[in-house]
Amino acid sequence: MDNRPIGVFDSGLGGLTAVRRLIHEMPNENIIYFGDTGRVPYGNRSRETIFRYAAQDVNFLRTFDLKAIVIACGTVSSIALKPLSQMHDLPIFGVVNPTALRAAHCTKNNRIGIIATQATINTGAYEHIIAEENPDAQLFSTPCPLFVPLVENGRTQPGDVVIETVVADYLQPLKDAGIDTLILGCTHYPLLSQVIGNFMGPEVRLLDSGAEVADQIGRWMDQKDLRADPEQSGQCRWYVSDGTENFHHLGSIFLGREITEPVEQISIENY
Repeated sequence: MDNRPIGVFDSGLGGLTAVRRLIHEMPNENIIYFGDTGRVPYGNRSRETIFRYAAQDVNFLRTFDLKAIVIACGTVSSIALKPLSQMHDLPIFGVVNPTALRAAHCTKNNRIGIIATQATINTGAYEHIIAEENPDAQLFSTPCPLFVPLVENGRTQPGDVVIETVVADYLQPLKDAGIDTLILGCTHYPLLSQVIGNFMGPEVRLLDSGAEVADQIGRWMDQKDLRADPEQSGQCRWYVSDGTENFHHLGSIFLGREITEPVEQISIENY
């Protein structure tokens, strides 16, 4: 048993989709979330900048006594997970590995689509893992740079002509390729699941990278006997690097429940 919190961070609010799954599956766990809302998005930055930002994010979370850290960001997971893990004596989990493994095993026609930020696509991180696990898989990758800012501005609902137009433009080649599995390689993208699902059709399975890493954390805690006290009611603490005004409203949409706890702004550059 271990009542220490789990730390979670993302470039903005997308990581709350991972927190949503953590809360649903592990309601007894305490969670500390940091969203780098002042520097979102990470996906169009250089590798050096992304690593510097991620290192500061981890340094901030390490000011708390944590049992693990979740990188709820596909861009950071694909670029910085390994060096960050080497720098810190604390388990750090990313979203890429568990999602890639699930895709490699759940596809039926071996045609897998990957949508993510440009930085994640450039690393080939999903492709490398899937190719090792399922050599017969054919992979079709598409960067979707407009998804994160649109999601952060609440443009996520079916009937919104802007997001529906962008989804169709980005995903038509994947639809034409006949994929049966689509990796949502950024934790912002599950907010677009309904729009994406409507466009791709019911025969295409959507994989939520935030949910996959949350499930991985649960299995790890079971193996290590690190679950929180089952009698405990888990608490969440929220931190951002920009103004807190919009966090309660937009964050509640990502989280799937109203955020009533206080939100604190920090100066992430100090870490």
